[in-house]
Amino acid sequence: MDNRIFLAEQSDSGQRLDKFLTVRMPDFSRSRIQQIIEQSLVLIADKPILDSAYKVKAGEQYIVGLLPPINSEIISNDTKLNVIFEDEHLLVINKPAGMTVHPAPGHTSDTLVNALLGHCGDSLSGIGGVMRPGIVHRIDKDTSGLLVVAKHDIAHRHLSEQLALRTLKRTYTAIVKGMPVPTSGTIDAAIGRSPRNRQKMAVLKSGGKDAVTHYRTNEIFADATWLTCNLETGRTHQIRVHLSHIGHPIVGDQVYGRKFKNIDFPRQALHAQALTLIHPISGEKMDFECDLPQDMLDLIEMLRG
Repeated sequence: MDNRIFLAEQSDSGQRLDKFLTVRMPDFSRSRIQQIIEQSLVLIADKPILDSAYKVKAGEQYIVGLLPPINSEIISNDTKLNVIFEDEHLLVINKPAGMTVHPAPGHTSDTLVNALLGHCGDSLSGIGGVMRPGIVHRIDKDTSGLLVVAKHDIAHRHLSEQLALRTLKRTYTAIVKGMPVPTSGTIDAAIGRSPRNRQKMAVLKSGGKDAVTHYRTNEIFADATWLTCNLETGRTHQIRVHLSHIGHPIVGDQVYGRKFKNIDFPRQALHAQALTLIHPISGEKMDFECDLPQDMLDLIEMLRG
């Protein structure tokens, strides 16, 4: 085990322990630091501190024990990825609909993680002490479009901070049932686990996490509307839950909507079309965009007809 030792100065007094250590260990993300704390690997006078919110005190010495990375048991595959951008620090990928991001029961070898291992080998971010791709944000299996992957912890930490500070911008295209009124607006409604079905998310009157989605209308059809949605926050299923909440579920969404009489679409018609971020090393602002997939283009043409 590798140990790192840090002495708290007077100016550090009162800081959260996880924040204090993140500043001194810039090669680790804050979430990784929190995991290290939870694993009883941060000691003061030979006693573990298990609370990430512990307030640092001047003069205290913190010993951080780092376990060697554990090799992932996830197997790689040779699935060809649609890479929009790649350098030694990050990748931006256009994920097809139908591809799960992380391995799960029923999907252990055909996920984006498996493909990333095949594409990048052992050069990926070791978040959590296990060699695995440093995916900064997720999109649902049946949602297509852009996501960013960090290749090392420094890039992951910077990109995660952008996500937390809401400076990493994501724009989606959605086809929804009916016509929202007003045709452009903001949905500001907290989201959490549904009290009726723990497998689903829901808008909650109390509790939950703040969630804000901005939308605008691109085109109105007889039975549906083509929207552009901008995420201000990034909650699980946020756009799907918010649009269903205002009475305009996404076409094809079998979880938060229902089958529509006049429209047959095999998945939720949702595509992560644009992404804006600051490069974690160069500081350059980067804008990415990808075209709508063919199935959504066909759906739009059908609706126009």
